[in-house]
Amino acid sequence: MAFSSGNSGGPMADINVTPLVDVMLVLLIIFIITAPLMSHKVKVELPEANLVQNPDDAEKRAGPITLAVTEDGTIYWNDEEIDHGTLESRLATAAQQTPQPPLNLRGDRTTKMRVINDLTKVAQEQGMLDVGFVATKVKGQ
Repeated sequence: MAFSSGNSGGPMADINVTPLVDVMLVLLIIFIITAPLMSHKVKVELPEANLVQNPDDAEKRAGPITLAVTEDGTIYWNDEEIDHGTLESRLATAAQQTPQPPLNLRGDRTTKMRVINDLTKVAQEQGMLDVGFVATKVKGQ
């Protein structure tokens, strides 16, 4: 602590800001040096989105396929009950379509995750690319 040699004879109440200024200058120099390094040097030309929908595309694209599974393992293809063999053949046929329709997989609340996982694997093995899972949103969120 610095003592004054003035007439008052008491201790000095001033704060020494020299270390604070030194630290701030060092930080300023560090940020000046590192700021150019943060910019990306690789120039990439991003594609532009075409948001105008062609009415012909809407007619060509088939509606989504809804695959529902109940707790007891019953499989429904767009509300029509089917067995496992029919499911594989229909998925293979749907995978051949251009454009491929999306597959929405709906599981009952009490359906085992193993059954859902097996159906997802079957769909992917048959060539389905767009497999989605349907759930209800929790109220209040």
